[in-house]
Amino acid sequence: MPARILIIEDNPTNMELIAFLLEAFGYIPIQAYDGEQGLAAAVREMPDLIVCDVTLPKLDGYDVVRALKNDLALSHTPVIAVTALAMVGDREKLLAAGFDDYISKPIEPEIFVGQIEKLLHTDLHTERTQETPPVADTAAAPWATAKKARILVVDDSPINRELIRCTLEPSGYGLTLADSVQQGAKLVRQADFDLILSDLHMPEEDGIALLKLVKADPALASIPFMFISASYQEDNNFPLAMELGAFRFLQRPIDPQALVAEIEACLSATKENYATR
Repeated sequence: MPARILIIEDNPTNMELIAFLLEAFGYIPIQAYDGEQGLAAAVREMPDLIVCDVTLPKLDGYDVVRALKNDLALSHTPVIAVTALAMVGDREKLLAAGFDDYISKPIEPEIFVGQIEKLLHTDLHTERTQETPPVADTAAAPWATAKKARILVVDDSPINRELIRCTLEPSGYGLTLADSVQQGAKLVRQADFDLILSDLHMPEEDGIALLKLVKADPALASIPFMFISASYQEDNNFPLAMELGAFRFLQRPIDPQALVAEIEACLSATKENYATR
């Protein structure tokens, strides 16, 4: 059974990223958003490892690790501090308080899982390694991986772009990242893309503007276009986007395997294009 890892983190964005990475590598994340919730979850779930922020509501990380180490049932459970503290001596202070290791924020997605696996018993490691972290089985669509499908990702959020990159690159896709509609419109004309994946709501111009631009250009109109948004079900732009030619809307948050499956389904629907390029 995959290792169960408790995350104690009050920042929703950080929580989403850490849980996303753990799930992508086959681990089971357990989420708690303050120190009291974290302690209760630790007692209830008996996780294999705990990742804990230091600055937390109700009980801070120092109180949490002190309580954990004083609990006979949890005293040997590794606890890793994940914090923005970066002053000289902070690492030593954290280790002296009872933490077993320390990872600074912002975390580095490419190496984060490898960092925590150092404190996880090898019997609990998944087969997905730091060097080759596939997040889905791509054997079902070997043509997509073999062809290195090229995807333009347009999203103004660095976290969202990183989540998509961590999901799709290990599955063999070539990504180009844009942080605005203006940059996406420039890049889409510079390369031969097989798919555009765009956020809907962005500053200045939204994803609908990019969709209109793409579909109005005969040289680009055949590129399948997908939206990913946290609010599309309540958005009045949904019918318009589908009328303009969007292939599909995806709802955030989306499971890594589900995202890969949606990408492959979209590419499968237009795979005849690969043979003619």
